[in-house]
Amino acid sequence: MKLVDMQVKEYLDVLKSDAPAPGGGSVSALAGAQGVGLFMMVADLTLGKEKYADYQEVCREAREKGVALYEELVESVDKDTEAFNLVAAAFKMPKETEEEKAARRKAIADGTLVSTEVPFRTMQLGYEGLQLARTLIGKSNPNAASDLGVAILNLTACIKGAWLNVKINLPGVKDEAKAEYYAAEGQKMYDEADAIASKLYEEVAASL
Repeated sequence: MKLVDMQVKEYLDVLKSDAPAPGGGSVSALAGAQGVGLFMMVADLTLGKEKYADYQEVCREAREKGVALYEELVESVDKDTEAFNLVAAAFKMPKETEEEKAARRKAIADGTLVSTEVPFRTMQLGYEGLQLARTLIGKSNPNAASDLGVAILNLTACIKGAWLNVKINLPGVKDEAKAEYYAAEGQKMYDEADAIASKLYEEVAASL
């Protein structure tokens, strides 16, 4: 069964067990989906209300763009665990002959690359979500301002958590060009998101 098809309690029970997956990568993707879901809710609580007439366009755009982000982040919850399972399976491959060793090395390298690509994409999705949440600050239903703040916190956790998963896998990425790209772009995204999120959280807190 997919993680996203589980009951919440069932998912949490699996998460806290000694099973190696789901782990931080799946949790980061889920945090991102929660963040996007929250700012979509804030947009919905603003749309169609006459007293927020000036906010309709920005809320509608955030709501519409959020749909694709939400769906991909939900998929990423399971994708991250699937990527981990690829690496775990590769390490269990036989290594008696040179051919077996070569096949095992390749499987480990391939799995590690996927395990880097998936959280990097999660980072990108979380960053896009953070930028959309940003557009709603001061331009959405003020009664849901705290929800928008929690959305920002969840998206921040998504980005920072996914970055940790990228970093831990980078040493095993054999393609140097890809490793350098993920390292440089990931760090840049992390730094920008950290600065943006801190400012947005302060703005929301000050508005309450």
